[in-house]
Amino acid sequence: MGCGRPGPFDGTITSKSREDIMALDLATAALSEIAVALRAGDLTASAVAEWAIGNHEQRGEALQAYKSWDAEKIRLEAAAADAAFAAGVHLGPLQGMPVSIKDLIGVSGYPTFAGCPRELPEVWQAEGPVVRAIHNQLGVISGKAHTVQFAFGGMGANRHWGAPRNPWDAVDHRSPAGSSSGAGVSLHEGSALLAIGTDTAGSVRMPASVTGCAGIRPTPGRWSTDGIVPLVSSLDTPGPITRSAADLAYGFAAIDPVLAGDVASFLDMLDDVDVSDFRIGVCDWYFRDCDPGVAERVHEALAELEKAGARVSAATIPHLDDVSALNDLGGLHIGEFSSFINNEMRDYKDDLDPAVAIRLAAAENYTAAEHLRRVRDVERMAAAADAGFGPFDVIVGPTIPVTPPKMSDIETPETHLAANTRFVQNTVTASLLHQCAATVPVGLDSEEMPVGMQIVGRPGSDETALAVALACERVLGWPRERLGRSPMGI
Repeated sequence: MGCGRPGPFDGTITSKSREDIMALDLATAALSEIAVALRAGDLTASAVAEWAIGNHEQRGEALQAYKSWDAEKIRLEAAAADAAFAAGVHLGPLQGMPVSIKDLIGVSGYPTFAGCPRELPEVWQAEGPVVRAIHNQLGVISGKAHTVQFAFGGMGANRHWGAPRNPWDAVDHRSPAGSSSGAGVSLHEGSALLAIGTDTAGSVRMPASVTGCAGIRPTPGRWSTDGIVPLVSSLDTPGPITRSAADLAYGFAAIDPVLAGDVASFLDMLDDVDVSDFRIGVCDWYFRDCDPGVAERVHEALAELEKAGARVSAATIPHLDDVSALNDLGGLHIGEFSSFINNEMRDYKDDLDPAVAIRLAAAENYTAAEHLRRVRDVERMAAAADAGFGPFDVIVGPTIPVTPPKMSDIETPETHLAANTRFVQNTVTASLLHQCAATVPVGLDSEEMPVGMQIVGRPGSDETALAVALACERVLGWPRERLGRSPMGI
């Protein structure tokens, strides 16, 4: 169960689907299947909650996905969802579903630490539209997942609270990526069925990639950033991480303000998508300096897709070298973060993680004129990249070119910064060019760690990126089928 193609979310129960529901394995079932079971009354939100709580009790101490966890809150929210189901009230596709929220995002009743050693002012606990959309549907918040301090870093490190453990290595503590460091881990822990992170330079796509999950960076501006601690306001966006591309389409549609929670119509539209429907460009730039097994897994996946009918050919994206060089100089991050920390969070400046402080130090002589010049350069390059997309629906390559390192190898600010620069090189370019981008798992590298394939779309083509991700998954198989079970996960 959970390995076939899930059908549209319409609540229809046939005798065959009822048999399937009774055999549901929550560790592998699709969100659409779980939703049908909940609506039919063959599964309760409270049962799902107890499953999640039990998984956390069993694996939470080892994996450390959460900054804040409250089992009683989970039980209360699940009971409210069940009461609504019992009354015949269906408030949305996430009703009764456990969802982890990055601890950069305000959630009523939970403190926001943003990776700091003490909680932020109460204003940062206020819920924005994304969390309200989940609560309005009677989704169940499973807790606040760990983040890199102020989201400024891609390795998952946090000197104050520690880094969650990547569940794919049971021997060494490897990077879970970041800055949404607990998001993908919460899915493998089995305490959440959907994770909400934020993505500025890759902080949804990278944690999804290194944990063998699917994720998408929506086009900036499509999802509101209200109620979220900012890093770079022009690049920040919340985004979902899930266990599969099918779940990604479901979770995205459930929250997306454009699709307005109409999961049934969106999944129905995607029901017949095929890889042959899309023109897929392969950008050699993304394959530079890959660790062993990374490029190979992506090329193997592309060969499978081409054999299945995908139209695959070489592509280029203008200005990738220029964008990468700009990021190496601090991109837009150092200016905006410096302004935020110095003007709104000065009391927290002395408590910065050394891995964050070293990057803030680079802004010491940074001027407003330099920032405006960089903003203009980014806008110019983004326009050129959009025009240069050519005939392609999406352009693909490895999400991350390197194997997630052992945390013991990146303990100093200098080693962390060097690793971070390589880690983000493929994701940050899409961010700075205002593109949407998804990631899907395609295999394991030479260190038996997950490899993701990034699917980059033009700004505003989020639905296309999701459709390609789902079409790829239908050829390559669900992540659990292709990668197997993570050694420390459910």
